[in-house]
Amino acid sequence: MMDNRSSAGSDNSEAVYCFMDMVAREAEEYAAEHTTPMSALLEEIEAYTLTKTSFPGMLTGRVEGRFLQTIVQLSEARHIVDIGTFTGYSALAMAEVMPVHGEIITIEHNVEHARIAQGFFAQTPIASRIRLLTGDALDILKILPDAKTDLVFIDADKQNYSAYYEEAMRIVRPGGLILADNALWYGRVLDPKDDDSRAIAAFNELVKADKRADKLFLTIRDGIYLIRKCRTAEAERS
Repeated sequence: MMDNRSSAGSDNSEAVYCFMDMVAREAEEYAAEHTTPMSALLEEIEAYTLTKTSFPGMLTGRVEGRFLQTIVQLSEARHIVDIGTFTGYSALAMAEVMPVHGEIITIEHNVEHARIAQGFFAQTPIASRIRLLTGDALDILKILPDAKTDLVFIDADKQNYSAYYEEAMRIVRPGGLILADNALWYGRVLDPKDDDSRAIAAFNELVKADKRADKLFLTIRDGIYLIRKCRTAEAERS
């Protein structure tokens, strides 16, 4: 969830921000207003999550949701793995725009979150595209085949991000994509002092140094690390 405080000065002095206000609240609202609205069911999930869950800040939301949809459409991803279902927003957003015969596997450890998400999935005519698996994400990832996935979205417990990344690199095909949410972790990666912040900072350094991938760090909301697994010849040239 955004902490919408900012203290940018009126002169040219260095501004101090409380992320996710590296983009001011007004700019975030402006971006949302100028982004194509999501489907009625996704809007319902958003309203439910914001008003009836204990951690509404875990919601993907319109701007990031539409970004995910655009990436899926541009890449024509047919096989997607979503690590961290929560109330189902990101999984449904991607499923809505993937090819007709595509499938998204979404993984959730929390049984109650899985129950809520499944209830929303049951309301959509594309429910057959979504396979919700409940359990430990690493255990589930380890049984997925090598190099058969087009796209992985990581948005789960932060201390396992590096482990999720290594499994994602194994299951993603050459040329496939990995997207990791919360890569800025409210700006705390700039001076990490707690376990989650140190884990995300370490993950970012792992990705930065990985010659198997091309990567782009985006400051959308709380930071998205967009990673493309290189093909063999590309990796050898890097």
